Amino acid sequence: MPVAVAIAAVSELTPGRYPQRATHALYQDAIATLLAQWPIKPGDIQGLLVAPAGMADGVSDNIFVHERLVEELGLDSTFAETVNVGGSTHAVMAIRAALAIRAGLADGVLCVSAGRFPNVGGGGAQRNTRMFAHPDFDSLYGPYIPPIYAQVATRHMHETGIGRDAMAAVAVGQRAWAIRHPQALMAAKGPLTVDSVLAARPIASPFHLLDCSVPCDGGGAFLVASAALARRINPQPAWLRGFGEVHRRANISQLRRLDDVGGQAAAQAAFRMAGLTPGDVRLAQLYDSFSYNPILGVEHMGLVPAGQGGRFFLDGRGAPGGDLPVNSNGGLLSFGHTGDASGMSVIAEAALQVMGRAGDRQVSAPVALVHCYGGMMSEHAVLLLGNVS
Repeated sequence: MPVAVAIAAVSELTPGRYPQRATHALYQDAIATLLAQWPIKPGDIQGLLVAPAGMADGVSDNIFVHERLVEELGLDSTFAETVNVGGSTHAVMAIRAALAIRAGLADGVLCVSAGRFPNVGGGGAQRNTRMFAHPDFDSLYGPYIPPIYAQVATRHMHETGIGRDAMAAVAVGQRAWAIRHPQALMAAKGPLTVDSVLAARPIASPFHLLDCSVPCDGGGAFLVASAALARRINPQPAWLRGFGEVHRRANISQLRRLDDVGGQAAAQAAFRMAGLTPGDVRLAQLYDSFSYNPILGVEHMGLVPAGQGGRFFLDGRGAPGGDLPVNSNGGLLSFGHTGDASGMSVIAEAALQVMGRAGDRQVSAPVALVHCYGGMMSEHAVLLLGNVS
């Protein structure tokens, strides 16, 4: 029986644009918000894990974030580091924190992230492409990020027969969730319809504008804790029941199969560790750079049979009132895609739901699944959170 570990506390900054705040100031804001909202005492934190600054736009003047924060917080840490696994960073931080606690290195590990999503104009898209595309087999052909993802989406559409209306249904359902979230960036824009998503400006076939995540700034923090510390801070923490991660390759051109990006293996590892099955999951938070990703996600996580992901969203099963809520904060499509910090919102929402602290959007979530990926769906991490250890 492994040592019980939980996410004891979590908080987020409201996504938006913060040109008046330096990126490091956003890290400080994220930590200050967490400490203001939860009864965390001096001495509760022995470990610190931080997402890197400037990862999303390839420009950073702060590559030693964890060192600066250790100093500013006055910590006497037994371990601290900056973790970079792209969009998987925050789920991997939770895994590293759990392993450290189980190894006896710490009782409490603070995980912090702050980020900006660069404007895709002014050369931002080109910088992103140089980071995420193979220099010999991808970059020479000039793809930006949407066309790279579009290849996987197009293949899946061909093999399963789903249409763009299924992807539009994802965007519609997630906007309906976002309207219930007081911090969601797109809540004020009101509800979407399938027709409005289909009629939006084309970006890269099959994606139109409302199929794409919303770039913004933001951040957050969570504390992973031993059982005793977690119970002292929070009477209903989110217990980390199982986790898995897979790292296979960097570039989409190097995939053996476009529909096998690695999420399945990570999910299967998490279910084995937890002694749970996909049938136990009552909420899924799936990293959604594009509306297509949750369709592939519910299939790869084993939540629906292969090829049935599109039908799942067309039937409204992931939307408010559905039998398996997906991305109940609105996801990156409507909550906001906070660049370097985007995986934070995925974990924060799952933890808040399991804790019973999700306000007007609260669902019954005794077991919640989190799936994050980094790069061009390069590495995958899955967490299973539960309301019992």
